[in-house]
Amino acid sequence: IKPVWEQVGSSFIEHHYRLFHNDRTQLGAIYIDVLCLVWEGQQFPGKAAIAEKLSNLLFQKIQHSIMHSPDSYIISMAVGQLKVDEDLIMVFHLMFLLKNINDAWVCTNDVFRLALHNFGRPPLRQVLTIFQCLMLQ
Repeated sequence: IKPVWEQVGSSFIEHHYRLFHNDRTQLGAIYIDVLCLVWEGQQFPGKAAIAEKLSNLLFQKIQHSIMHSPDSYIISMAVGQLKVDEDLIMVFHLMFLLKNINDAWVCTNDVFRLALHNFGRPPLRQVLTIFQCLMLQ
């Protein structure tokens, strides 16, 4: 039997990508209301704005080929490869900070980074850098 943190972390990432691939408009359901997505310096506060931003990304296809923390939080991290539309395959790092609130695991922080190590390569059509910050009350 896997530890609960591994079960929750793996399930959350699978669920996130299932929504991302099938219906990005539903992604808001996995975030908390006070979350702020910062995408290339532009802020998207709240679930609705985050879901709208992720739903309106310019690419149509994406291909993808988990670390944990204390005090009822779980860090779930995925490292893999993705292919956006017709661009080259790229390595990515994705981290979710999950917290159990009212018996539901929700995302309180989300960090996505491309591992771009070939700086001589032409710029990507769209740089996919997501940094979501937890807005403390």
